[in-house]
Amino acid sequence: MPFDCSFLRDLPLADDQLSFGDSQRDGHAGDFGTPESERVRPDAVVWPESTGDVASVLAAADDRGVPVTPYAAGTSLEGNATPSRGGISMDTSRMNAVLDVRPDDFQVDVEPGVFGSVVDETVADHGLFFPPLPSSGDISTIGGMIANDASGMKTVKYGEVGDWVLELEAVLADGSVVTAGSKAVKTSSGYNLKDLVVGSEGTLAVVTRATLELAGRPEQIRGGRALFDTLSDAVEAVSDAVRSGVDVATIELVDETSAAMANAYTGSSLPDSPMVFVEFHANHGVENEIEFCRSVFDAHDAARFDVADGDEMDELWQARRELAYAVQAYDPELSPLHPGDVTVPISEYPNIVRLVRRLAEEHDLLIPCFGHAGDGNLHYSVLVDESDDDHVERARRVQTEIVERAIEVGGTCTGEHGVGRGKREYLELEHGEASVEAMRRVKRALDPNDTLNPGKIFPETRNGGRMR
Repeated sequence: MPFDCSFLRDLPLADDQLSFGDSQRDGHAGDFGTPESERVRPDAVVWPESTGDVASVLAAADDRGVPVTPYAAGTSLEGNATPSRGGISMDTSRMNAVLDVRPDDFQVDVEPGVFGSVVDETVADHGLFFPPLPSSGDISTIGGMIANDASGMKTVKYGEVGDWVLELEAVLADGSVVTAGSKAVKTSSGYNLKDLVVGSEGTLAVVTRATLELAGRPEQIRGGRALFDTLSDAVEAVSDAVRSGVDVATIELVDETSAAMANAYTGSSLPDSPMVFVEFHANHGVENEIEFCRSVFDAHDAARFDVADGDEMDELWQARRELAYAVQAYDPELSPLHPGDVTVPISEYPNIVRLVRRLAEEHDLLIPCFGHAGDGNLHYSVLVDESDDDHVERARRVQTEIVERAIEVGGTCTGEHGVGRGKREYLELEHGEASVEAMRRVKRALDPNDTLNPGKIFPETRNGGRMR
């Protein structure tokens, strides 16, 4: 049943900040990870341009019981930005200003619609950068990254995006504006509301300003690629390198199936073998670290280890950066069932990769494996023919077994994509019933009318309905 959103016309919004048109509503019906069958067209789209705009829309919607789903760049992979209950899609892309750069404090203030790459470009002249920026930083926004507590290739050295957020301004469901955190690098004052908002996927608040911590750009950056005869050798090398204390900024796994897909998509010429990509950041002594890594890889029978810098390094890495698109485009008759995103303790990483490979062979499924191996994060895609019910059912069983095994060994169902709609069923298995109920209580306390992004993380009531 559609919601009456005509009240938006009475708010202090310009004509171009509001749309009831089909094309704009269709464009906000899902995100990158939303299957066509699960897209939900919102009843209206708004483009706030200030904190005041966000507050006025939320206050009015909350009073009327109309759901509001925050929307950033639409690059989420778990349907996080899909307006599951209809209502309003709140697109924050016009709030895209870099508000202040304070190089002496290693800080920058930004609005939520700023693309991650813009942050790096803005502070580069000061010799600074934003270390946890995901590889998708040029197409995803800071607000979206904060909402999902995104991370990426450099997490093994620098941590997640949330680890570099100092202070937030955010608007609650009733239109109240709050500030969480501090511009000081540490604080023990009051409840940690900042970390409650980070990773809440727009279910608790809409971020309208963020103070991010920066770091000095390393003087030495080198990249490399190691080839292995077997996938088992490659994953054991990764685990050993991390546990041995090799100081890597990035350590990525690409199996031979993923390599073939990357070659087909980008025209690259990756070898037909498992490989590990590495990147080193240092101000001095980078060659010593490279040789340390080489010795660890050699102990696991690395067939080859090439190191480069500058443009040559970028060329070396191109295929890895394009893998998500390569998997989507590989076979027009197959589509990913669900984007795999499990993360396990590093000692369990070889086992979870071997499990995926075994299940693929046993069930005759195509499952490319790649990911941010250094922090135990495995990306995989179970590719299926959606017209073949048996194929889909086998794939679902395999997906469930992989996620359940990851949780069983102390890992998580989602390392960086968030829960959204796709991982809700695993929340109690991972955290326990009491913990999930505690999360529900927080949601009910801050959003008693279930206005913000309903249907995400967990059903709002135990029978899946909306809270009233």
